[in-house]
Amino acid sequence: MQPNIVLIMADQLAPQFMQTYGGAGITPHINALAERGRRFDRAYCNSPLCVPSRAGFMSGQHITKVAAWDNAAEFPSSVPTFAHYLTSLGYRSCLSGKMHFVGPDQKHGFTDRVTTDIYPSDFVWTPDWTNNDERIDIWYHNMQTVAESGTAIATYQTDFDDEADFSARRWLIDRGRDKAVGKGQPWCLVASYIHPHDPYVAKREFWDLYDDDDIPLPELEMAPDKLDPFSRRVADGVEATIQPMNREELIRARRAYLANTSYFDDMVGKLVATVEEMGETDNTIFIITSDHGDMLGERGMWFKMSFLEHSARIPLVIAGPGVAQGADDTLCSLIDLLPTLTDMGGGVERYAQPIGGRSIWPACQGNSFEGEVIGEYCAECAGAPVFMIRRGDLKYIHCDLDPPQLFNLALDPQEVRNVATDPAYTEAAAAFAAEVLDRWDPATTKAEVIASQQSRLQLHEMMDTAGDNAWDYNPPRDASNEYVRNHHDWVATATRARFRPLKP
Repeated sequence: MQPNIVLIMADQLAPQFMQTYGGAGITPHINALAERGRRFDRAYCNSPLCVPSRAGFMSGQHITKVAAWDNAAEFPSSVPTFAHYLTSLGYRSCLSGKMHFVGPDQKHGFTDRVTTDIYPSDFVWTPDWTNNDERIDIWYHNMQTVAESGTAIATYQTDFDDEADFSARRWLIDRGRDKAVGKGQPWCLVASYIHPHDPYVAKREFWDLYDDDDIPLPELEMAPDKLDPFSRRVADGVEATIQPMNREELIRARRAYLANTSYFDDMVGKLVATVEEMGETDNTIFIITSDHGDMLGERGMWFKMSFLEHSARIPLVIAGPGVAQGADDTLCSLIDLLPTLTDMGGGVERYAQPIGGRSIWPACQGNSFEGEVIGEYCAECAGAPVFMIRRGDLKYIHCDLDPPQLFNLALDPQEVRNVATDPAYTEAAAAFAAEVLDRWDPATTKAEVIASQQSRLQLHEMMDTAGDNAWDYNPPRDASNEYVRNHHDWVATATRARFRPLKP
């Protein structure tokens, strides 16, 4: 029997700040899923930025294969996604919430999409490596966002997530109604939220779960001149080097982030409860993850855009039928989820395009294995492609503009000792350097990125001049057929809508 799938995605949620992974963020619902399922402790994004990361997640391909360079890179309709494959396996699929698709295709294989997105779907957020030191104030992160952290009754982010939460649960109930009248089929819901992404502004009920005295300060403080060159470019880009946060601001921002982590966990709990009420728990696999992490003041850095652990690592919890209990140290990443999902659904004979990921379904069943993680970053503040290889205890980072970095995470989990030139690591560093050149052509990739940026910058200007050419998704709605209308049989409508139905 094919299981139902509920995949719940946060935005910018680093596992280091979650109770599930030993952090301070109160997450009882995710904890409960981890206790009865599998918690992956070495899961990563493949690019520490929203659009590239999500393109890899949806396609199972590395970002350089699908040209998902940055937050304004179009995701082509010709790229198959896990939604397409699940449809071919008989699933009905739904996206509720954020996926940040750029381009006119705003569904990418999902049967249903029940909300709009929260960010622009056009080329307005295109960076420009030909002016890499020029700040993009209209849409770029800065420290004012952090300085204004706190509480509010509502923000555009809570408006969005509240709608995505309600719409996801209503879609689930509709699947229960379908099954009640004999029209059921396996389903996959992707509920994707914007929290705890900055701005760090929380609802009071979640803020009050914490006390200022209990908020952990950054474990590692680092002066700007001690940062590696790429980290310094990112810190300069978000203005962290010219507007450092004081202790009060740090506590307020981190408290709001933790509060929004609990807000996300609360929505997880509501979805789990809805599936339980439907009677589908025993046939539903839950997956909890994020698109990337958040530095949240570590080293004086904020947000993402880095392959350091707080930015690049993600939570990954999987629970449901066939999933073994326990922690798992298999190295894995978001591109592994496409083959994992298709395996859960019964498997496909062949993939329409080569995928870069590897199914972790065997690990979910208790058969851990030696994996690897490949990362690529080609967006703002970089100036040249940044490549990362994580294998075993070692992480290697390459950028043509910077000295190479090599960290032994078993001995140096805070990544403060670059051993790329350490004689004890000469052989490993040389092997990684050769592998980078074997996998990629950095100069060619840089030229492709700049050519794409220049084309999109000009296209955006022309589209903006032409007027309203927005690709933003407008969910279809037919109000004249909702609830009870003049052409409806009231009794039939009430019977159909009541879930669970009365027993005959």
